[in-house]
Amino acid sequence: MWMFLSRRIGFMLVGMLLASMIIFVLTQVMPGDVAKMILGRWAKEEAVNNLRKKLGLDRPLYVQYLDWLTDFITGNWGISLTTRVPARPLVLQRLRNSGRLAALSLVMFVPLGIFLGVFAALREDSPIDRFLRGGSMAFTGMPEFVIGLILIAVFALALDWLPANSSVGPDAGLVEAIPQMILPAATVSLVGLGYIVRMTRSSTIDVLKADYVRVAHLKGLPRGQVLIKHVLRNALLPTITVIALSIGWLIGGLVVTESVFGYPGLGRLMLYAIQRHDLVLIQACAMIVVVTYGVSNLVADLLYSVLNPRIRLQQFGVS
Repeated sequence: MWMFLSRRIGFMLVGMLLASMIIFVLTQVMPGDVAKMILGRWAKEEAVNNLRKKLGLDRPLYVQYLDWLTDFITGNWGISLTTRVPARPLVLQRLRNSGRLAALSLVMFVPLGIFLGVFAALREDSPIDRFLRGGSMAFTGMPEFVIGLILIAVFALALDWLPANSSVGPDAGLVEAIPQMILPAATVSLVGLGYIVRMTRSSTIDVLKADYVRVAHLKGLPRGQVLIKHVLRNALLPTITVIALSIGWLIGGLVVTESVFGYPGLGRLMLYAIQRHDLVLIQACAMIVVVTYGVSNLVADLLYSVLNPRIRLQQFGVS
């Protein structure tokens, strides 16, 4: 198990290193000059060159990359070029907000999606199965801003149950912030629910037709025991992949949802940084998303090995 874990951590670190190179290169080739963005379009060329030298932008790219990566690892993420505040506390604050929203969304749609997927698989091709498939496809294909606007119109404007704006204060506690988080979390959940339902349904149907499941039924094992110990243990493997990818998306990819509800998350901060060409914030936000994807995929691999030990053994050529 330790060899499997060390190998996966090694792959994760290599992937993060490659991603950091891509992030740095992309931020360097973005159109526009950082110094001119800060000083304004009418700044003199001498002032622009002096600022570039002060920011270290005149050094070779590989030197800038190594310094940036070393500073990021040691926790020195620099000063935001637009807000003039340290990037690290700002990004971590937005990460906390996105983490809260992600956790609430996962709690809302993962258990329900697994339950509905298994329920549909056990009633394959029935009217209930067709209804669940059609509903999940509808929510999956519907844009997030449309779902968000519908929820605002119904639950905020018509019924006045929940606030339409989700501007959570920086010092707001979790309990205090939950009412503002319900509508954006519900928007995300309706999109993610469709993926979970369809993936769980498809994998469960495949496992139900497997020989070892038929043998378990022929042995007279209770249906509930077969479902929990034999079916779900293998059927949830593809679903875990979807959940792991959803975590990274929930942390840094909810730009549309956060913009619709005015929620101060990491995705909205990244959009702000891109619009203002704030390289420090862009790099910090992007690396946090990369780290989140890497850790969530590592956790998914560990869950794979727990649910199906053959996956762990196959990594070392053991059949």
